Amino acid sequence: MNSASAPTRADVPRAAAARSHAILFAAVTLPVLLLDQLSKHLVSTHMQLYRSIPLIPGWLDLTYTLNPGAAFSLFATMPAGFRRIFFIALSVVAIVVLTVLIVRRATPFSSALAFALILGGTLGNLYDRLGHGVVTDFIYFHHASFSYPVFNIADSAITTGVAIAVLFSVFARPPTSA
Repeated sequence: MNSASAPTRADVPRAAAARSHAILFAAVTLPVLLLDQLSKHLVSTHMQLYRSIPLIPGWLDLTYTLNPGAAFSLFATMPAGFRRIFFIALSVVAIVVLTVLIVRRATPFSSALAFALILGGTLGNLYDRLGHGVVTDFIYFHHASFSYPVFNIADSAITTGVAIAVLFSVFARPPTSA
């Protein structure tokens, strides 16, 4: 065997890291993106805009809305042209940064998992924004006087990913020196 083609010690961890990151993409990012897009397609093709179907009366409804803003309707009142360019550019930057963070060998698996969730949600909402100019939302939590903004699977993945990243960074143990 030619020594030039034999893997070095440095190549083995790099290959293992690449496999784990590919698994994260296949097992987390891609399913989030597919579930998000499938759910949005089903809602938009089977419901009338602004129609609401109670799933758990008084608590949870399926409510079809179109959101020109960010997650949970943030920035929906910005001028339309600026908002579209701003959110597309922000999404592209986030995708690049998240991808770099996921593939870095130094990124802990828990952080890479969180970033993979955020990446899936970002891709899902970007796909809507590029294809339709708005994002389809349909999950509506409410009770009595409490009313949470309507959201979607992508928003849930982004929120869950951020929560995981924050929890692991807050509760992470500092490395012990030996």
